[in-house]
Amino acid sequence: MSASDPSFATTVFQALTGDRRGGTKELSDGAARHEPANFLRHVASISMTKLADGLIDPKLVLSWLMQAVGAPAALVSWLVPVREAGSLLPQLFTAPHIRKMPQRKWAWAAGSLGQGLAAAAIVGIAITMQGMGAGLAMLAALAVLAVARSVSSVSYKDVLGKTVDRARRGTSTGVATTISAGGVILFALILMTGVVERMSLVIGAISLAALLWIGAALVFSTLREEDQPGEDGQGIALRELALLWRDRDLGKFVIARVLLLPTALAPPYIVLLATQAGDDRFGALGAMVLASALASLVSSYIWGRLADRSSRRVLIFTGLVGAVFLSFAVLFDLFGLMGTIWAAPVALFGLMIGYQGVRLGRATYLVDMSPKDNRAAYTAVSNTTVGVMLLAFGAASSGLAVLGPEAVLILYAGICVVASGVAYTMKETSH
Repeated sequence: MSASDPSFATTVFQALTGDRRGGTKELSDGAARHEPANFLRHVASISMTKLADGLIDPKLVLSWLMQAVGAPAALVSWLVPVREAGSLLPQLFTAPHIRKMPQRKWAWAAGSLGQGLAAAAIVGIAITMQGMGAGLAMLAALAVLAVARSVSSVSYKDVLGKTVDRARRGTSTGVATTISAGGVILFALILMTGVVERMSLVIGAISLAALLWIGAALVFSTLREEDQPGEDGQGIALRELALLWRDRDLGKFVIARVLLLPTALAPPYIVLLATQAGDDRFGALGAMVLASALASLVSSYIWGRLADRSSRRVLIFTGLVGAVFLSFAVLFDLFGLMGTIWAAPVALFGLMIGYQGVRLGRATYLVDMSPKDNRAAYTAVSNTTVGVMLLAFGAASSGLAVLGPEAVLILYAGICVVASGVAYTMKETSH
């Protein structure tokens, strides 16, 4: 029996969501009939892309690979900014074109295909090139991957809103994140055992990531998405920034999301504290990947279910979680515990749990609060603004880092507390 079988899809759908009522809040009758099968297609597609993300992780895997091929350290330091800002900044300009499409699943599929081809290019570069040339070529391929990712990102929330009902969107993402985390954990364990030569394993993992992105594009293209009239996006891109002050709810959300950026930016500083304390074991590639994947595995489904009840509360809680574990990292260092076997893993693991909650909470909140006919614009404005602020955060953190990683982490903890306060003032959207 296949996942396209209505009875199979409905049974699995009900088991994952706990929804046996059959009713919906905002889907059309046609979309409601196809929701179980579409839900599973979302889970399958996002599981594959999230696993691919974990296998090619710029913070860890690509950083190691660039050093392995002899790229200068100055180029390695650009991996995360290129990946993150490149995924967010173009969205304000790609959104108007995507809004013209009656079925926006094709934009997501094209973006996923583009990421797969870019990952395949990185594999080719690692096999055939060395030194500065390899580093520059990898950065260029990563930039292409990031732009392709931006196309998928700006179109996804719109497609999700048309094909999965409000009460189950967080669950679909949470299930996918949990599934993908299991795959990343397996990859991390293989890295840590050393049974496969590391360069061969990393090349194999990135090759698998390329195939996963291509497979996700094929699965997503089979979604049953209803046509909607294409929108005229000519000349509208920059004007849409005015949504930030015209819609106070969007403005508050973007402020909260910006203030939650420390949950994504802080891990390298925790690792630096551990390294300074002599805990070289924690700096190993496999251990880092494992800590991040375990946090996803144990928290994503729970965060997703909570986000369906109140994504606003998830954002409140995750800000506090981030502040607590960032504070723990500083206190562990202050009391001379950071070099122990447990201190740095506890701090990083807790912070990554908070980060997973931020990712799920912000995605669910934005879909729920955006007008049905303007989700792409709201997503693009939010992501572009956050992309700009991400670069500003990175520059400010680099300047503050001269005082030591402790100063950065203390500032980040305070910002997370403020983020929770802003989230508390946001309107409730899940009900």
